Amino acid sequence: MKSPINIEEPIGKTVGRRVIKDPTDYGMKLQEAGSQLQQTLDIAYIPRGVYRFKTHEEADEWLMKMMSRAAAKRIKT
Repeated sequence: MKSPINIEEPIGKTVGRRVIKDPTDYGMKLQEAGSQLQQTLDIAYIPRGVYRFKTHEEADEWLMKMMSRAAAKRIKT
């Protein structure tokens, strides 16, 4: 059986590699940045979970609907 990968071929350019020294510290900084952004822009609540959309337009429409719904709740209170 022949291997589908030619192991004698030299490895070319590697794209998309990032070296993170402390993943926990990186994750906490990312979490903090997201929290600050949410507070600064007063971004409304978006339901948690995994959402699958067929198009970017469908996803954008859903996002705007969720943001406007949360903004309406904020205005009522």
